[in-house]
Amino acid sequence: MRAKGDSVQTAEPRHKRWHLLGPALSVLLIGSAAIAQTPEQAPDTIQERLLACAPCHGVIGEGTSNAYFPRLAGKPAGYLTNQLVAFRNGRRRYPPMNYLLEYLPEEYLAVMANYFAAQKPPLPAPVAPDTSPQMVKLGEQLIEKGDFNRGLPACMSCHGPNLTGMEPAIPGLLGLRASYISAQLGAWRYGTRTAKAPDCMQIVAGHLTEDDVKAVAAVLASRPAPAKLDPVPKGSYGLPFPCGSQPQ
Repeated sequence: MRAKGDSVQTAEPRHKRWHLLGPALSVLLIGSAAIAQTPEQAPDTIQERLLACAPCHGVIGEGTSNAYFPRLAGKPAGYLTNQLVAFRNGRRRYPPMNYLLEYLPEEYLAVMANYFAAQKPPLPAPVAPDTSPQMVKLGEQLIEKGDFNRGLPACMSCHGPNLTGMEPAIPGLLGLRASYISAQLGAWRYGTRTAKAPDCMQIVAGHLTEDDVKAVAAVLASRPAPAKLDPVPKGSYGLPFPCGSQPQ
């Protein structure tokens, strides 16, 4: 028996103790699950970083179904670096590219360019010219021989006999859609795309008519891939005139 005045030590009901322990266990289990489900950190490689370019240019720069976003793979690294710098500095104007590159140093832009230059996916299938035989003939003439009387050198005289470009900064012209080529030639003609002086492409494009642009774009898009897609080494041929973006 208890003596009178003894304090009473009443044990907590068992259900109340489980009620208090439950939330603590829940927190512990949730925390453990969160730790167990934490994803591994993605590899910090240039390949992983440049997946941001994939929606527009393809996973390795091979291009996409959008005709206005060009193929980057296999182009000379010097050319790609020049274009990235031009977008970063605003000389080429396309807001998404200007925004993405605005704060990147030129050294990193060169790393990006070298990555895409090293990729060698096959060219897409050529597209039959959607134009008249007369326009096809005009396009072939301008690409292969130019027009001396109008001061137009052949496309091949700068971009190479196989149109694969020349190191370090003359791009190949194959694997591009006619609409993209036409848009770029138009940009050169009207001065919305420029390069280092002397700006040889702006000079050449200034002599082109609308029909010239349509013809050249259609024929270039229809050219099949040559056996060797690589740009030829620097100095493989002489240019018809000095070009600021291509060291002589």
